[in-house]
Amino acid sequence: MIVRLPVLLGAAAASVLPFLSAAEPPPAYGATPHPRQLAWQRLEYYGFVHFGLNTWTDREWGYGDEDPKLFNPTDFDARAIVRHFKAAGMTGMVLTAKHHDGFCLWPTKTTAHNITKSPWKGGRGDVVREFADACKTEGLKLGIYVSPWDRNHSEYAREGYVKAFHEQIREVLTNYGPVFEIWFDGANGGDGYYGGAKETRKIPADYYRFGEVVEMIRKIQPNCVIWGAADARWGGSEQGHVAYPHWHTMDSQRGGNGATGVPHGDKWQPAEGDVSIRNGWFCHEREDGAVKQPATLMQIWFDCVGRGANLILNVPPDRAGHIREPDVRSLTDFRKLRDTLFATDFTRGGQVSGPVRANDLRFSPVNLADNNPDTYWTTDDGTNTPEAEIRLTKPAEFDVIRLGEEIRLGQRIEGFAVDAWLDGGWREIHAGQTVGVQRLVRLPQPVVTDRVRLRVTKSPAVPCLAEFGLYLMPPMPKITDARLSKDNADKSRWKIVSATAGNAAAAIDGNPETFWHTHTGGEQHPPQSMTIDFDRDLTVSAFTYLPRQDRTRHGMTDRYRFELSRDGEKWITFAEGEFGNLRANPVEQIVPAKTPVSARYLRFTGLRALELNHVSAAEIGVIERGK
Repeated sequence: MIVRLPVLLGAAAASVLPFLSAAEPPPAYGATPHPRQLAWQRLEYYGFVHFGLNTWTDREWGYGDEDPKLFNPTDFDARAIVRHFKAAGMTGMVLTAKHHDGFCLWPTKTTAHNITKSPWKGGRGDVVREFADACKTEGLKLGIYVSPWDRNHSEYAREGYVKAFHEQIREVLTNYGPVFEIWFDGANGGDGYYGGAKETRKIPADYYRFGEVVEMIRKIQPNCVIWGAADARWGGSEQGHVAYPHWHTMDSQRGGNGATGVPHGDKWQPAEGDVSIRNGWFCHEREDGAVKQPATLMQIWFDCVGRGANLILNVPPDRAGHIREPDVRSLTDFRKLRDTLFATDFTRGGQVSGPVRANDLRFSPVNLADNNPDTYWTTDDGTNTPEAEIRLTKPAEFDVIRLGEEIRLGQRIEGFAVDAWLDGGWREIHAGQTVGVQRLVRLPQPVVTDRVRLRVTKSPAVPCLAEFGLYLMPPMPKITDARLSKDNADKSRWKIVSATAGNAAAAIDGNPETFWHTHTGGEQHPPQSMTIDFDRDLTVSAFTYLPRQDRTRHGMTDRYRFELSRDGEKWITFAEGEFGNLRANPVEQIVPAKTPVSARYLRFTGLRALELNHVSAAEIGVIERGK
């Protein structure tokens, strides 16, 4: 029998409970989270810290030949950084203890390319230790990133490096206390210094022997979530977004799309959305004007946390060892927006009615509005598409809906709808698909009502819903475009002298939405080039390349050559190399000079395409000395 129960609180609920039959909870459906995964998913939001030699070289991916003496922060204070994260509402942080350049921020015994060769603290510093101590003091959780790819190590792609890599993992998990998450990036093999060989190295499948790595981690720190290799997956982009509908499960045999997951897959492997507060992952002071604004971060929140993924937000320290003021301001204002949004849940105190599993109040729909993820509403077996009605204490204006499943019993819901009582009848205001640990819905316009109805429209088993809330978005500041460095040289007098193909003027028009490409009358294969006349001499300290911004990677240049000339006839090669990480993070790339060069002409050549077989560029620019 289905009984519709009104909300009952406190002593009233306790007095009724003995008269209602005790019911068994629904059995788990499909894959379910391990306790370490459940604890991790409830963390929701934490920081990322990219800090290392790239901070000093102005690069994103170091080659591996950088001098450790470059690393010398003048006023590093790990506790101050952790306090910023805590004030921002973060629950932890993940430190890049070793990036692809192989430089280790702790005194490892596995390689000489480490912090002991830095002048910082006379070679006796340990960045990992300082962050570990700061997190412990401030009550945040510590995570560690150790890059599998090592462009410095002479044994990379050989057996000797695998032993060193495994030992690096052992060191960071043994010596620094509890680690809530360990990160293994997917960048593997390619050009590198490799102890002076300066060559390209590729690795065979399972070169790192991650099966052994997982086994070792489980023994040392069984509660540590392994990102990328076991417990958690990449959300599919480096813009923080994940796809919708969104599943926490994958197929253990076939894998699947990490952005969406696999419906009712047999492996619980939830997603994490990663994004940097700046264009790049390391701190480049020229990007102070391109820090993501609170409104942008809020949209990322809805597209990540609001779809069931965790959000890891990178906030990199500068050469002094500080989080820069624009970053702090954005974090602070973003926290204020979230606090304002979630300060008032209009369902609280309302009356909730709906079917109850075996008339047992433990499974009452009142649990939807108690702000407790450990309680949930469920129904009798076979009642897979139930409805619950919430009568608010008074008419309320809202435009955000929040739902959450009891994921300890699996992710079940494939369809749901929310109705509002308007003009004397029910009107559907939203229809969705997956819910998972959390679903945040932002309505196109506010709704005013005192009655709402939640309907589960598709579920292969009885739904188990833990949360349902209604909120009103605070006023949002305007978002301005900040994809280009604020100190690019003025292009108003620039002219295209020549181009091998395509409309090269689109790459110097200051508009990120337009782009030069050499797919004209068929693909014009690399190398393809353009020549620019600055119309005056500039003292060039860096070049910039913005890849096309239309979400297409065709023709993106991942190998390049920049040349300079005083007269347009005699040329010198200013820089030649590769742009790392374009596929995952197609943001403006900056190529700094060791020594500034005075020139009037620039020639850019795309040497290789990331996809297909032509060359493209949204913007080519330079940064002048002193800017």
